[in-house]
Amino acid sequence: MTTYHISLEGNVLKVGFGATLAKGDQIVRDVAAQLDAMIASGELPSGSLIKINGRISVLVSQVLADKLSKLYNIIAVFDPKIGDRGLDRYVVTISNHPEYKVGDTLDIVRSPQQPSMKVVLCGFANTGKTCFRDGLKQALLQTPNAPESYFISGCPDGDGSWYGETARRDLDLAKKLKAEYKARFTPEFAQLKAQEVRGINTSIFIFDVGGRISDENRLIMAEATHAVILVKDECEIAPWQELCNSLGLQVVAIIYSDYEGVSDAISGETPILRGSVHRLQRGKDVSSRPMVQALVRVLVGLI
Repeated sequence: MTTYHISLEGNVLKVGFGATLAKGDQIVRDVAAQLDAMIASGELPSGSLIKINGRISVLVSQVLADKLSKLYNIIAVFDPKIGDRGLDRYVVTISNHPEYKVGDTLDIVRSPQQPSMKVVLCGFANTGKTCFRDGLKQALLQTPNAPESYFISGCPDGDGSWYGETARRDLDLAKKLKAEYKARFTPEFAQLKAQEVRGINTSIFIFDVGGRISDENRLIMAEATHAVILVKDECEIAPWQELCNSLGLQVVAIIYSDYEGVSDAISGETPILRGSVHRLQRGKDVSSRPMVQALVRVLVGLI
């Protein structure tokens, strides 16, 4: 199974990780082999400018830079965090052209036909939102022909998208890094995070927020289009549902987080997905859970 996908569309090199989880050494070998094959066949011809769009690890970026800098004068990489509504922004990272400098940005207007859904995962604290978010991320990556997706954390608790995979391999290291990254939830943080959410235009964009109904969360959530509510008890539903309704968000799922449970239960999928997901424990891969898979089907079906 392919560990990394590479294809050329015009002057955009579309890249992304495959459905299989592989270590960095294997992935970079696969990337190098694919690029060499594309160059040898003429599928990747030399030129002035090439733009890179997709998921790139630090290791992969080194291989791409090494190979492509020998073919192109300018390399620009898509940064989903600094765009704007309907606008993709690429950052020039390598330039041997007098009209372009490293750090310059290239604005590309998105086609009106390109859908973009921004889903906030909300609920009170200790419902397992981070674990659930990581499960959705892996499940979408493993879904054949799924739209492009992107995930971030919308709260300053140190739980970036990196946490789940790191915790599965080294829980102590993940906890240590989380403690170092943790910051305060300030109005300034909320404004910056709202701006970040506003600028991300990926087809399916999912982010979680802190476990309180606050002005800061309201500001961030206002940039979403859809919502998934995760709760431990029925009495927790109404406050978050009222907040989502006040912001004009379409609630696509209400899910009970049953930490002591041994299986998922899906009670209905229309008009919204309802049911329970069991034992959302930090560091556990929950991507194959029936509720996670059901939500993936719902989100893909909305695009």
